[in-house]
Amino acid sequence: MSGVAIYMEGGGDGKGTRAALRQGMDALLQPLKDAARAKVLHWKLVACGARNEAFRRFRNAVSNGDNAIVVLLVDAEKPLPADRGPRQHLQSEDKWDLQFADEDMIHLMVQAMETWIVADLDALRTYYGQNFNGNALPRAKNLEDVAKADVGRKLKQATKRTTKGPYDKIKHARDLLKRIEVEKVRERCPHCARLFNVIGRMIDTA
Repeated sequence: MSGVAIYMEGGGDGKGTRAALRQGMDALLQPLKDAARAKVLHWKLVACGARNEAFRRFRNAVSNGDNAIVVLLVDAEKPLPADRGPRQHLQSEDKWDLQFADEDMIHLMVQAMETWIVADLDALRTYYGQNFNGNALPRAKNLEDVAKADVGRKLKQATKRTTKGPYDKIKHARDLLKRIEVEKVRERCPHCARLFNVIGRMIDTA
């Protein structure tokens, strides 16, 4: 096993914006990156822009027999029924043929990356500073139960009066991902916990 390769959705169409998102997510996933390097495994995280492009690059990496732990990471976009795993969800909603991939290779941000961001109120408060309205954010213990649209709306409401302005994924996501505490995200977002648990186990046994 040569390493870990994660193909994720997001970053828009620009090379610079994709690089910025990759840097932010790389920081959030630092514990996994450190675990891989401790096993002398290379680490590759690719922000692919559109979700279909993430799927295409993931599929190609698997088809090419890449000697690595190959992972797909995309938004769920909507709630997951309790009886539906990530692979079944994407096959149903995106019509992707994922029979070539094991369930452990497929991971979701539920319902979107912003769900992970709002999990750490303290990091948001520190980043946005004066006039940040933390009371506007969802209080649910399990943030994956909160609709994607509601998370986005409440995040903008909480930040609209700050000097940085309302939350903007391209402008703010990288810096926020670098600041949020991953343990807080894992506590409130079960699929984030799954990502760390599954990939961590795969690295340990590599």
